[in-house]
Amino acid sequence: MYEKVKNILTAASQSNTAVIAFNCTDYIMARSVVYAAEAVHTPVILMLYPEHAAVYHTTGFGNFAAMVKELAEEVQTPIGLHADHDYSYESVMRSIQAGFGSVMIDGSMHDLDTNISLTRKVIQNAHARDICVEGEIGHVGMAADADHAKTDLFTKPEAAEKFCRETGVDSLAISIGNAHGEYKDTPHLDIRRLEDIHAAVDVPLVLHGGSGIPDEQLLVAFSKGIRKFNLGTEFLSNYYKAVAEFSAKNADNPDPVKILQMPEYVQAKLQPYVEGRLRTLCRF
Repeated sequence: MYEKVKNILTAASQSNTAVIAFNCTDYIMARSVVYAAEAVHTPVILMLYPEHAAVYHTTGFGNFAAMVKELAEEVQTPIGLHADHDYSYESVMRSIQAGFGSVMIDGSMHDLDTNISLTRKVIQNAHARDICVEGEIGHVGMAADADHAKTDLFTKPEAAEKFCRETGVDSLAISIGNAHGEYKDTPHLDIRRLEDIHAAVDVPLVLHGGSGIPDEQLLVAFSKGIRKFNLGTEFLSNYYKAVAEFSAKNADNPDPVKILQMPEYVQAKLQPYVEGRLRTLCRF
């Protein structure tokens, strides 16, 4: 069933765990996540990274939102819908108008006061439409650039407190040794910093750049206030492997419409992966 992200985050807080938000690009990935969630009776959030639609044209904004809502009504497990990193007021409004009930405004590249001003403007308009808003303080950079080791990018508890107090944000993405993409070495989350941030604010905390962080670190982070955990690179990698495997297996198949068999083949590979992530990491 389709559920507001805010309600799913509340359920995660009550269970002292995190909900996994999977970045999806198309129907195959989305259906794999929804049916995996149903199989293990665990809420999930399906996310669209706006660049995937605007630049790579993997889907459309309205089409993605409608697709997720339709899939959600096929199951009994709570399914949320979220638009990942948007960087301007105009782009966030585009996602809201397309049907997303939860959005992210990422002003972390700006100074704190500018970030607060931008986020507050988004929230004033989003909340009037009953839309949940995620902000970011500190900066979650790129793993390829070893940004997860650059402590000057990490979130400062006092800045997080000011940001939440002055914006009224619904959830907060933080930087504690995490980064987007594939890590070159094992990341080490700053759990003490997480504890200090959690004590300083009263909103669900979000961890981006989840691919490659050891499970034992993630479980500790979830017990210390992380309520939403984004997973993209690892999921996309598994998608690519499944498509490549299907292509290799059908290299000698003369059937001109063999591509029609690919979605079910790929879902049969992706769904067990998603189920495994949910069983291992989520304690609803």
